[in-house]
Amino acid sequence: MSKDTLKWVYLGVLSLVWGSSFILIKKSLLGLTPLQLGSLRILFAAVFLLLIGLPSLKTIKKKEWKWIAISAFVGTFIPVFLFAYAQTEIDSAITSILNSTTPLLTLILGALLFSINFTRNQLIGIIIGLLGCCALIWIGSNVNPSQNYWFAGLVILASVCYAANVNIIKRYMQDINATAIAVGNFIFLIIPAIIVLIASGFFATETLQDPKVQTSLWYVGILAVVGTGTAKVLFNKLVQISNPIFASSVTYTIPVVAFTWGILDGEDFTLLQFLSAGVIILGVFISNRK
Repeated sequence: MSKDTLKWVYLGVLSLVWGSSFILIKKSLLGLTPLQLGSLRILFAAVFLLLIGLPSLKTIKKKEWKWIAISAFVGTFIPVFLFAYAQTEIDSAITSILNSTTPLLTLILGALLFSINFTRNQLIGIIIGLLGCCALIWIGSNVNPSQNYWFAGLVILASVCYAANVNIIKRYMQDINATAIAVGNFIFLIIPAIIVLIASGFFATETLQDPKVQTSLWYVGILAVVGTGTAKVLFNKLVQISNPIFASSVTYTIPVVAFTWGILDGEDFTLLQFLSAGVIILGVFISNRK
């Protein structure tokens, strides 16, 4: 299969996987705190990746470990907790839409930190996308007064982390095996995740015996193995065989999947929210036009 065809296959699979991640986070939070969810997600994914990819670590050169560590915290550790906290206050589908600003933020960080120049279309797309983002937050705060839309800022911050990570992978880890990057990332995250999990009170007897916690563990297990571990490998490979903007364009279709799950789970949306989401997607589309 050619690289051009393969990148579209990866994009489709990642859209389905990550689009389903937001509803899995929502279900996991029914029995777990954000700290417990984030740390368990990391630990489950780490075990899975070590089982399937430990030998790949031999391919990482000594000078490359610095970027593996930075990528681990920027691209995984920080975002998993930000998303978990955000979804304690705002709907899963709305979170996915806000996450679709990642390609726009990839462009901005690329220009500011990695000397990547803007094109006219990219600048227009960024402006349109950010306006749509502001509109979605403002409309949502009025339509759902019971939800705290200040937490939308956590999603934006997580998207900034993802955008930085995409640029880091493309600039500094282009030649590292995609599985090795993922496994190396989680090597650095195991101890911090264990510390966070212990501090969260997860190992208290009453917590472990709670039926809601036991059910949530199944959701977070699926989220970790498929939505974090497997998807991490696929995404790293996608960045390497395409470019940062194409790879981050997975956020085009993530909201479609997340919206479907949200509606099935009883989340409500207004026409203005749909229109705002469309403005964001339009901005991403324009920014990717040549």
